[in-house]
Amino acid sequence: MGVLAELVEGWRLHLVSLRRSIPELTAACVSVNHVSPQQSSTVARSRTAARSPALFVLGAIACAAALGWTYWAFVRTTTGQFADESAWREAGIAAPDSQRPILQFLDSLPLISVFIAAAVILFVTIGRRRWAAAAIALGTIAGANLTTQLLKNLLLDRPDRGVPTLDFNSLPSGHTTLAASAAAAIFLVVTPRWRPLAAAAGGTYSVLAGAATFLNLWHRPADVVAAFLVVAAWTLLGGVLIMRTGNPWNVWSGFGEHWAASRTWLVLCWVPGALGLVLSLGLYFYVQSIGPAPVPGTASIPLFFWSGLSLIVGVGFTLTAVASWLFGAQARLRTV
Repeated sequence: MGVLAELVEGWRLHLVSLRRSIPELTAACVSVNHVSPQQSSTVARSRTAARSPALFVLGAIACAAALGWTYWAFVRTTTGQFADESAWREAGIAAPDSQRPILQFLDSLPLISVFIAAAVILFVTIGRRRWAAAAIALGTIAGANLTTQLLKNLLLDRPDRGVPTLDFNSLPSGHTTLAASAAAAIFLVVTPRWRPLAAAAGGTYSVLAGAATFLNLWHRPADVVAAFLVVAAWTLLGGVLIMRTGNPWNVWSGFGEHWAASRTWLVLCWVPGALGLVLSLGLYFYVQSIGPAPVPGTASIPLFFWSGLSLIVGVGFTLTAVASWLFGAQARLRTV
């Protein structure tokens, strides 16, 4: 009987101990399995670059839609044709011959950009062994420039709307596409910590090249804007591929981890982008309110010219700022 009593007492103590440990085990399991949304987002970002590929695709679609609107507004409508043609003709007055040497140098930027991009891509390919990134960057350049040539020479036309203008289509600008796509290729192949700087430098370079084609009377403002949109669409598509195929090296600690990753570069893009868009719209609507000159290029003050130049600056830097922010937000987050 004594042995039996000891066994019963032992089982009773065991059950009491087990009953006490169940809440603790349950709490531990809940603690392990319960992860806050913020923690879950951080974990996902630390594991995968371009974790939201739909953002890149939607961005590319938005650029294509903006490109279509630009063509319709500035080529298919009388008002748009008049404004674009007026800006182009006024550029010949606003940019006197004394400035031609500087403008000729700026006009060579598209060709210079090709050599710079080739050098960077070659370094990445050989030095860093990023073969896929180099191939995608080259594909982005080719895709953007092929798209521009197909649109300009085969798919789009310039209807007669009664505006004294050249009768052939020049949208999008091939010069601007070449310069901007080369800058975009550099932006794509560098690591995330260098992308804010690469975006600011490449965006400035692209805007200068686009403005030069306008000031040198190669293209109208809408042609340059359309080229920016073509390159932006291809950059987003190439970017999601580069970040997904290059997941190991598309990692950083966020803005501010390095001088090249400073948020200052973003600000230097957002500010001129916003100011350029506001100034462009303000000047355009002001001219419409007071009544434009009857013939393009005959206005006493070249307001259409300044509106067009501001539009180039505004669109170029705004697209640059958005790309820099998106690629930074979608880069893999370093956890160590």
